[in-house]
Amino acid sequence: MMGENVVKEYIKDKDFESVELDWDEAVHTIEEAVCCMESGDFVQPLKPYLRFGSDENRIIAMPAYIGKEFDMAGIKWIASFPGNRRSGNARASSVLVLNDAGTGKPLAIMNTAYPSIIRTAAVSGVLIKRYVKSRKKSKVRIGVIGFGPIGRHHVLMCDSILRGVDAEYCVYDVEGAEKDGLPGRVQDKMRFADKWEDAYESCDIAITCTTARERYIDKKPLDGSLLLNVSLRDYKKDVFEYVKGGIVVDQWEEVCRENTDIEQFYLSCGLKKEDTRSVIDVVCGDLMDKLAKGQTIMFNPMGMAVFDIAIGKYLLHRFFS
Repeated sequence: MMGENVVKEYIKDKDFESVELDWDEAVHTIEEAVCCMESGDFVQPLKPYLRFGSDENRIIAMPAYIGKEFDMAGIKWIASFPGNRRSGNARASSVLVLNDAGTGKPLAIMNTAYPSIIRTAAVSGVLIKRYVKSRKKSKVRIGVIGFGPIGRHHVLMCDSILRGVDAEYCVYDVEGAEKDGLPGRVQDKMRFADKWEDAYESCDIAITCTTARERYIDKKPLDGSLLLNVSLRDYKKDVFEYVKGGIVVDQWEEVCRENTDIEQFYLSCGLKKEDTRSVIDVVCGDLMDKLAKGQTIMFNPMGMAVFDIAIGKYLLHRFFS
């Protein structure tokens, strides 16, 4: 006999179209999730990668439980097929299943293109907020390399959370970029660069949001800058000398594999887990204040299932309950 159909919500991409997101709430949701990690009130197995056909294709399973006020289990199932872009289809597609922690019953299934973007930008927001406060920045130059949906939402997130800060944006995309769809106040602060170096070398915050197939960043960043290595495979090992002492990860065991820049630093430059700090040190400690003002900080987020579940629950209750 088939089990009871207990899914309360099936949320499609178009259901998010009218969502007016509060970025401060999204960033705070990630901060609360980090606090769960710090207290050990979470379960998150190392995510497996399923590969078949082309070597570049993969499907990743991301199960987790997160406690405290979240008290939610679930799994994100995300496929990345880079070749899809050649046929005009999205590179990545995913769903998130949320389960009641008390009964195990599935409560919701959501297509997660939008929630994944929000999670990614909100995690960056956690670092940006503390960096700007610690460095007492009243004016900040933000470089964005790669201006697809993730890059665009990073700009929207920064515009929202950096109230009282004079922010300007330098954007580079190998395929060109457009301001269309962005608020006028954001467009007024943006300029497009002809080369990636312009969005990197003189920026207080440099954000890589690319799908680059080969590493290309080999130049010195601005002293004391914050590098948000969102796409994880843009930096050559030459950069290690400029960022050692300021490398932050979401979780070492997750990020030191799958040909990430962190794995390359480990294999080629001798980076060890004890040489890095975690996002827990940023949120629950005072890492930003402890680091020298001239120390460049490089954050490398592999992507945590607990963050996806936290944002999934936030969106479910904020907009669909």
